[in-house]
Amino acid sequence: MKGAFAELSIESLSKNTDDFLKLAGTVMDAKTKEGSKELESKKALIDAQLGNMKGELERVHNLMTGMEKEREARFSEITEQIKNTVHQTEKLADVTGSLNRALSSSAERGRWGERMALDIIRATGMKEKINYDLQKTMENGSRPDFTFYLPKGYCVNMDVKFPLDSYLKYCAADALEQETHLKNFLRDVKLKVKEVKTRGYIDSNENTLDVMILFIPNESVYEFIYEKDPTVMDLALESGVVLTSPLSLFAVLAVVRQSVENFAFESTSGEMLKLFGKFYKQWDMFTAKMDTIGKKLEEAQRSYDDLSSTRRNMLEKPLANIEALRSEKGIEIDNE
Repeated sequence: MKGAFAELSIESLSKNTDDFLKLAGTVMDAKTKEGSKELESKKALIDAQLGNMKGELERVHNLMTGMEKEREARFSEITEQIKNTVHQTEKLADVTGSLNRALSSSAERGRWGERMALDIIRATGMKEKINYDLQKTMENGSRPDFTFYLPKGYCVNMDVKFPLDSYLKYCAADALEQETHLKNFLRDVKLKVKEVKTRGYIDSNENTLDVMILFIPNESVYEFIYEKDPTVMDLALESGVVLTSPLSLFAVLAVVRQSVENFAFESTSGEMLKLFGKFYKQWDMFTAKMDTIGKKLEEAQRSYDDLSSTRRNMLEKPLANIEALRSEKGIEIDNE
């Protein structure tokens, strides 16, 4: 009776041990599958973030490539425009005499100066309503012939109505009368400088520069003024008036346009920095997720090592004792 009871106890203990091992295996499999699913989910999230970062990098690359090509094209265009303008200026010098005879009325001279200025403006590649406006009325009531737009909301105004009556008389007069016409011409130029200064073309309330442009629509006239009385140029600058000839106006406007383009480039550079900021943010999120996954993998590894070593050894010891006891008692195991 006592032997039968011992045999039943041993069989019951062996069965319970088997059940426990099966349960432990089931739990381990469940944990492993759960960890695999979580890893797959994290991997999908990482892949999505990497895709976003790749898209941002491609956008930055395309933006930089496009800007570089555009800058090269514009520099080439400006170089060609300068060559064309020099050629046109040479032609202007050849027809100065004919123009002096043709421009006999002040109204016609005003229209001619405006046409000359428009030709030069267009040669620089400027566009009306974008880079400049023609006869735009200011808030103070003034109406300059041209208004050129600069970066950050600034502008500079230009007047193209230049007094040429006395100059034409000087060219047509004999030596005795030329001195009188020369004095009258230089006086007219100085009066014109004072006049445009009082027209309100320079107005800080309307974001104008501290200077304005007075266009002399003839290269020979510009050189004539500088030769006969260089102080006229100094007087004009002291009054905030920049005297320009056709050639120097082209140079001034080319600088204006380039400054606008450079400002646009700087603005685009700001956008690029924002893109890099987004990339940095995505990179931070990526590394944070990687660190989290790494910690969970380390934790899972420690749990697995604990199960496969310490826990397993602790379970195997009583099993070994049970097996030794079974062998000692001579109890056979059913083959079912």
